[in-house]
Amino acid sequence: MAEQRRIGFRWKLRTMMAQRNLWKTTELMPLLRSRGISLSESQVYRLVTGETERISARVLAALCDILDCTPNDLFEPYVEMRAAASANAPSPEALGIEPGKPVARRIRLITDDET
Repeated sequence: MAEQRRIGFRWKLRTMMAQRNLWKTTELMPLLRSRGISLSESQVYRLVTGETERISARVLAALCDILDCTPNDLFEPYVEMRAAASANAPSPEALGIEPGKPVARRIRLITDDET
C-alpha cells in the first residue's frame, strides 16, 4: 500500500514560557520590545496560544534569548504516515458489506450446557 508522508509540528512556546514563570502573553511584550521586536498584543497572543505558521528569524532568535533555549525547544517537527488516496484498499462490496445494512449482527453465545 502506498503511503504519503505528511509533516506536522508542535509549537511549544507556551510550555517554555510556563517553565520560566511567564504566565501571561503581556509579560512577553516588554521582553520582546527590549530586543527590538515590536508586536501588537494580538500578534503576541497568537504567537503564544496558536500554532504559528510563519515566524521571522529575528522573533525566533529573540524568543530563544528571552527563554534561554534553542529553536529545538520551541519547535518539534514530526512525521505522520497516512495511506495515500490511491491506495489499493478493497471496496466494501468486495468485503461483503452492503450499503445501508449494518456490519455488526447480534450473536447468541451458546455455553457447553446448552449443546
